[in-house]
Amino acid sequence: MFYNVLKAKDIIDLDGEKFDKKILMEHEHSCFSVIALKKDEVIDTHTSVCDTAVYVIDGEIELHFDAQKFKVDKGEVLMFKKDIQHKVLALKDSKFFLIVI
Repeated sequence: MFYNVLKAKDIIDLDGEKFDKKILMEHEHSCFSVIALKKDEVIDTHTSVCDTAVYVIDGEIELHFDAQKFKVDKGEVLMFKKDIQHKVLALKDSKFFLIVI
Protein backbone atom coordinates (compact mmCIF):
# COMPACT_ATOMS: atom_id res chain seq x y z
CA MET A 1 0.00 0.00 0.00
CA PHE A 2 1.08 3.58 -0.66
CA TYR A 3 0.28 6.19 1.96
CA ASN A 4 1.67 9.67 2.11
CA VAL A 5 0.35 12.91 3.60
CA LEU A 6 1.69 16.07 1.97
CA LYS A 7 1.07 19.77 2.51
CA ALA A 8 0.21 21.04 -0.97
CA LYS A 9 2.02 24.39 -0.67
CA ASP A 10 5.21 22.72 0.60
CA ILE A 11 5.61 20.04 -2.09
CA ILE A 12 7.61 22.24 -4.44
CA ASP A 13 9.58 25.50 -4.27
CA LEU A 14 11.19 27.44 -7.10
CA ASP A 15 14.41 28.39 -5.30
CA GLY A 16 15.36 30.94 -7.97
CA GLU A 17 14.09 28.84 -10.88
CA LYS A 18 11.37 30.04 -13.26
CA PHE A 19 9.65 26.66 -13.57
CA ASP A 20 9.63 23.34 -11.75
CA LYS A 21 7.53 20.19 -12.01
CA LYS A 22 7.35 17.25 -9.66
CA ILE A 23 5.48 14.10 -10.67
CA LEU A 24 3.77 12.62 -7.62
CA MET A 25 2.12 9.62 -9.30
CA GLU A 26 1.97 8.30 -12.84
CA HIS A 27 0.63 5.34 -14.77
CA GLU A 28 0.85 5.01 -18.56
CA HIS A 29 -0.49 8.36 -19.88
CA SER A 30 -2.06 9.45 -16.59
CA CYS A 31 -0.23 11.49 -13.98
CA PHE A 32 -0.67 13.64 -10.90
CA SER A 33 1.92 16.42 -10.75
CA VAL A 34 2.56 19.69 -9.02
CA ILE A 35 3.97 22.61 -11.00
CA ALA A 36 5.52 25.87 -9.79
CA LEU A 37 5.77 28.82 -12.16
CA LYS A 38 7.18 32.32 -11.58
CA LYS A 39 5.09 35.39 -12.43
CA ASP A 40 5.01 36.16 -16.19
CA GLU A 41 6.51 32.78 -17.12
CA VAL A 42 4.78 30.76 -19.85
CA ILE A 43 4.40 27.06 -20.55
CA ASP A 44 4.31 27.14 -24.34
CA THR A 45 1.46 25.82 -26.45
CA HIS A 46 1.05 22.06 -26.21
CA THR A 47 -1.61 19.34 -26.33
CA SER A 48 -2.52 16.79 -23.67
CA VAL A 49 -3.14 13.18 -24.69
CA CYS A 50 -5.69 12.77 -21.87
CA ASP A 51 -8.43 14.82 -20.22
CA THR A 52 -6.89 17.27 -17.76
CA ALA A 53 -7.71 19.21 -14.60
CA VAL A 54 -5.67 22.09 -13.18
CA TYR A 55 -6.16 23.04 -9.50
CA VAL A 56 -4.39 26.20 -8.32
CA ILE A 57 -2.82 25.74 -4.88
CA ASP A 58 -1.32 29.22 -4.69
CA GLY A 59 -1.19 32.22 -7.01
CA GLU A 60 -3.08 32.82 -10.23
CA ILE A 61 -2.65 31.43 -13.75
CA GLU A 62 -4.26 31.99 -17.11
CA LEU A 63 -4.91 29.17 -19.57
CA HIS A 64 -5.18 30.08 -23.25
CA PHE A 65 -7.18 27.92 -25.68
CA ASP A 66 -7.18 29.38 -29.22
CA ALA A 67 -9.22 32.61 -28.86
CA GLN A 68 -10.42 31.90 -25.30
CA LYS A 69 -8.56 32.42 -22.06
CA PHE A 70 -9.52 31.54 -18.50
CA LYS A 71 -8.10 33.02 -15.29
CA VAL A 72 -7.81 30.41 -12.53
CA ASP A 73 -7.26 31.69 -8.98
CA LYS A 74 -6.11 29.97 -5.81
CA GLY A 75 -8.64 27.30 -4.81
CA GLU A 76 -10.18 27.05 -8.29
CA VAL A 77 -10.07 24.19 -10.79
CA LEU A 78 -10.31 24.19 -14.58
CA MET A 79 -11.01 20.98 -16.50
CA PHE A 80 -10.62 20.40 -20.23
CA LYS A 81 -10.72 17.60 -22.78
CA LYS A 82 -7.72 15.95 -24.43
CA ASP A 83 -6.34 17.04 -27.80
CA ILE A 84 -6.98 20.75 -27.17
CA GLN A 85 -4.00 23.04 -27.71
CA HIS A 86 -3.34 25.34 -24.77
CA LYS A 87 -0.67 27.35 -23.00
CA VAL A 88 -0.27 28.54 -19.42
CA LEU A 89 0.73 32.02 -18.21
CA ALA A 90 1.51 32.74 -14.55
CA LEU A 91 -0.15 36.01 -13.50
CA LYS A 92 1.53 35.66 -10.07
CA ASP A 93 4.10 33.25 -8.64
CA SER A 94 1.96 30.12 -8.72
CA LYS A 95 1.74 26.47 -7.73
CA PHE A 96 -0.83 24.14 -9.19
CA PHE A 97 -1.78 20.50 -9.39
CA LEU A 98 -1.92 18.99 -12.87
CA ILE A 99 -4.18 15.94 -13.03
CA VAL A 100 -4.06 14.09 -16.36
CA ILE A 101 -6.45 11.13 -16.68
